[in-house]
Amino acid sequence: MLRLHNLQARPGSRHRVKRLGCGESSGHGKTSGKGNKGQKARSGGSIRLGFEGGQMPLIRRLPKRGFNNAAFHKQYTIINLDDLNAFKAGTAVNEQLLRESNLIRGDFVGIKILGDGELKHSLKVEADKVSAAAREKIEKAGGTITLREKAARPHAASVREASAEEPAGEATSQGTRKKKSSGKISAKAKKKASRESQLPGT
Repeated sequence: MLRLHNLQARPGSRHRVKRLGCGESSGHGKTSGKGNKGQKARSGGSIRLGFEGGQMPLIRRLPKRGFNNAAFHKQYTIINLDDLNAFKAGTAVNEQLLRESNLIRGDFVGIKILGDGELKHSLKVEADKVSAAAREKIEKAGGTITLREKAARPHAASVREASAEEPAGEATSQGTRKKKSSGKISAKAKKKASRESQLPGT
């Protein structure tokens, strides 16, 4: 019968601590399994992945060719149905509520709902993408799924019309400038002619 005076730990749950720095009698050798001196023998001394001792690493020696689509990849944050069970029935689940509950964080393009788990009650879910399994389970639980509308972009025809109007405006402004400049030249010519007429012997 178990009593406080005869409680024992389960066999194998506790083991002997590996004692380091106690010489060869510790069973781990003179240097405690760290080899001889050097960077790797120091506490906290580690070498990052891909470091080759200062020489040009392989990843920088190999040529880079072709197109990489990683810079244009759209990152969606993932929410499973198990995560939505934390909300009460009838709750309108949107991005603001998910951020306040710390289910999502950081920057992303949109929210995608996946069908991992089972939804226990009806919810009004608002997201950018949803899998077929998740939609089926949400509707089966009596909830609704609403896809958020993308930001409205200007129509291509209106953009072309605006670009076509800009050169015309520039041309008219340049024409007025030319007319003004031609008027100044004619005024100077008149003043010069009047001075020459006032000179003696003309």
